[in-house]
Amino acid sequence: MSAAGQTHRLATGGLIDRDKRLLFSFDGKSMDGFAGDTLASALVANGVKLVARSFKYHRPRGILTAGSEEPNALVELRTGARREPNTRATTIELYDGLVSTSQNRWPSLNFDFLSINQLASPIFVAGFYYKTFMWPSALWEKLYEPLIRRAAGLGRAADKSDPDHYEKAWAHCDVLIAGSGPTGLAAALAAGRAGARVILCEEDSVLGGRLLSDGGTIDGLPANEWVAKAVAELESMPEVRIMTRTTLTGAFDQGVHAALERVSDHLPVPPEHQPRQRLWRIVAKRTIVAAGALERPIVFGGNDTPGVMLSSAVRTYINRYAATPAKRLALFTNNDDGWKTVEAALAAGVTIAGIVDARAEVSAEQRALAAKHGFAVLNGMVDHVEGGKTGVAKIVAALAGGAKATLEADALAVSGGWNPAVGLTSQHRGRPKWRDDIAAFVPDGAPPGMVAAGSANGEFSLAACLMEGHSSGAAAAGDLGFSKSAGNTPVSDEDAAYSLKPLWTVNSKHKAFVDFQNDVTASDIALAAREGFQSVEHLKRYTTLGMATDQGKNSNVQGLAIMAELTGRSIPETGTTIYRPPYVPIAIGALAGHHRDENFHSTRLTPSHHWAAERGAVFVDTGLWKRAQWYPIKREKDWLVSVTREVKAVRSGVGFCDVSTLGKIDVHGPDAGTFLDRVYINTFSNLAVGKARYGIMLREDGIVYDDGTTSRLAEDHYFLTTTTAKAGQVMQHLEFCRQVLFPELDVQLTSVSDQWAQFSIAGPKTRDLLRDIVAPSEDLSNEGFPFMGTREVMLRGGVKARLFRISFSGEMAFEISVPARFGDALVRNLMSAGEKYGVTPYGTEALGVMRIEKGHVAGPELNGTTTAADLGLGKMMSTKKDFIGRTMAGREALVADDRQVVVGIKPVDKARRLRSGAHIIPKGATPGPETDDGYVTSVCFSPFMDQWIGLGLVKHGRERHGEIAMAHDPVRREDYEVEICNPVFYDPEGGRQRG
Repeated sequence: MSAAGQTHRLATGGLIDRDKRLLFSFDGKSMDGFAGDTLASALVANGVKLVARSFKYHRPRGILTAGSEEPNALVELRTGARREPNTRATTIELYDGLVSTSQNRWPSLNFDFLSINQLASPIFVAGFYYKTFMWPSALWEKLYEPLIRRAAGLGRAADKSDPDHYEKAWAHCDVLIAGSGPTGLAAALAAGRAGARVILCEEDSVLGGRLLSDGGTIDGLPANEWVAKAVAELESMPEVRIMTRTTLTGAFDQGVHAALERVSDHLPVPPEHQPRQRLWRIVAKRTIVAAGALERPIVFGGNDTPGVMLSSAVRTYINRYAATPAKRLALFTNNDDGWKTVEAALAAGVTIAGIVDARAEVSAEQRALAAKHGFAVLNGMVDHVEGGKTGVAKIVAALAGGAKATLEADALAVSGGWNPAVGLTSQHRGRPKWRDDIAAFVPDGAPPGMVAAGSANGEFSLAACLMEGHSSGAAAAGDLGFSKSAGNTPVSDEDAAYSLKPLWTVNSKHKAFVDFQNDVTASDIALAAREGFQSVEHLKRYTTLGMATDQGKNSNVQGLAIMAELTGRSIPETGTTIYRPPYVPIAIGALAGHHRDENFHSTRLTPSHHWAAERGAVFVDTGLWKRAQWYPIKREKDWLVSVTREVKAVRSGVGFCDVSTLGKIDVHGPDAGTFLDRVYINTFSNLAVGKARYGIMLREDGIVYDDGTTSRLAEDHYFLTTTTAKAGQVMQHLEFCRQVLFPELDVQLTSVSDQWAQFSIAGPKTRDLLRDIVAPSEDLSNEGFPFMGTREVMLRGGVKARLFRISFSGEMAFEISVPARFGDALVRNLMSAGEKYGVTPYGTEALGVMRIEKGHVAGPELNGTTTAADLGLGKMMSTKKDFIGRTMAGREALVADDRQVVVGIKPVDKARRLRSGAHIIPKGATPGPETDDGYVTSVCFSPFMDQWIGLGLVKHGRERHGEIAMAHDPVRREDYEVEICNPVFYDPEGGRQRG
């Protein structure tokens, strides 16, 4: 049966389930189809001709193919957060409630205002954008670029976060087979019977390939029955895995392949705990490409008219989907295969208006078929098609003798021959070879372990496909040592010769399209040839031939053939472009998998994380770590109020901050001190046990690499800290030094970053709080625990801890370190014990404010371009020993007088907000590269100064303290006066941190 709206649905036949009626919409119009339909076949059944507009000219376009190579019928699928542009209607499985929308048109598909571009087609030729928008240059940013960007692109991406998730998975097999047509099924049967582990990938939802559309007889059975029998046998084999809705998209080194499985694309919403798509990495010892071949169009006038369709696609819609694209059909062909469509159309009751065959002679059987059904067979070529957005009206043929003939039809089937799908076999920079007998490229130089078989190898008869598939499957299993019988080769009596007359283009006064999606015409290729872009790679980029989402599957060979004819070369001499993965487009979400949003990378939580979350902390990503940025409390209107409160609390009382994210490295061994002397600019071998020292590492080129403190816990034991950002890199660097540069030293390195929970406790009341935490016997006085001292202490609960008297805030401070498992307990005890002292937890923002007030450098200053001298730490560089980077640090450019050095910066107007990144230029100078003296690296609002302050890198900075300069911020269009000053704003004498 057929529903009332399905005017082009056949009453019987097809592989659809007529008992399951499905409702869908296209451009807001409700329609219906059946289970087993694709969106394209349902549109065909509903009589829809116009489905899209072309990219450049906005010409009306219809469905061209029935597979993943479709260049025209790209639609937006679904709505809201699940809206997906550029989805091929030919591969979308119809489901109930499907919502689809045409794209690249305004205000509607039927009336597209930008179709006016067709009038400007003499201007919009190949390379026009290289020539047209050159003058006047001032209009580029103001007019040309905005207009081009508005017109560019296909479809609209969703403007909300994708609610679905995507997976990645691995699989291993002996034999991987791409494609489940007669070749792929025969190969899988042979390899599976032999005992090999087989994975069979098929991009369709069902197995069978072209057998579902073309039928045939195999082993005495109709094709559909043989497919069902073969699938049942494969499913019974424990070592065979069938993966439908899965496209093999790439071939990489060592037998690794990428495959995209569309797990839930055929459903409105993925089931619970199921991904939308899954990206597979399949490792195979042998690979058989049985991906078939793609029918190619012929280039003639009006070949993009809706209703012009590839002959094999017409056959597919009739035989598989019981939907006819026409009531009255014409055929333009240069080969025997096109005649199969005539037979299918006649069997479906479609009237044949006539056949235009480019060959001088056709077979007697074909003549008899025409005579029986009363249609003409014209020897010649289609000059052009007349029609428009409503479809084909008539076909004008140029006959061999020079006369013209007209055929009245509402659709035209076109068959220009078949191109083996060589994409996968050519992805290791392999170049396919040309075969004159089929006028097509076939695989040559495939990746190791990969072979092509059947139509993918240029063998188009059913019998040959079955034979090659079976022999390739058996050979792959045999090569791997599987000795079981591969069984008998499936046989078919359909082994007719492939008769073809090469025909690429018809000279016509009408627009003839080569690349349908990018609107590349035959005249564009001729222009490229005249202008010297005759190399295939130049041709591709100058005209955009083959750069559309179909990657040239429908256009490349025709384009190369036209260029070959224009330049007097053969097609193999003209060559092909380089093939690259993916074979079909892949959504970025599938490539990312789980690695998005909070799962973009692994997350590391500090020991106090859960406690901080309980207190409502705002967290910030610092590398992989989640760190508390600030701790807001009720009635605080914004982050600045919270941070200012935290800073004031530390300066006047006591606060603590989790600094566990610092890199921590244990350095053990009798040569530990010597080793550290070689990697730091200052000396550590003379550091007393129980003391800490600040150190700087350089890169080999003399630029500062990292900084941190190192404490000596014993004669042969140092404890080294790094910045959070460089923890892993410094560990890697030190191991390289130990193993490669200084292998003679007896020293061992152990990363202990995760073993210790560490908290900085700062403020005038720090000792009061600590005395309630540590054992009463511990002496925390200046005499008993001096500045930069370190030792192991006992906590009141009997837990051993390490205590370091170091300060990053400028206040009297200690850092206390306990085994990580006690970190949560320690932070809760600090909060409880410190309640009577008004203890305040503070985050990274307050930490940053205090370090800027104190003039301490951090990441923005240690930016990979600064030396120790630039940072004001040049005197730390020892002259009595060698160390990494020492020689290169003395290069002329690194010791020049005009280097940018660290300074303090504050706006003259105390109410002005200082911005990081603002450039420092002399007062009165015009901003520009020649007057750029430096820039602001770090900024904060200083409660101590009651204004915004910052650090910066400025030429001759130390000599310019007190100078008024200009801060130029081109991004925010701001210019204001600032004072260059000492970078230490707070307690420059250092008395507070020394207690």
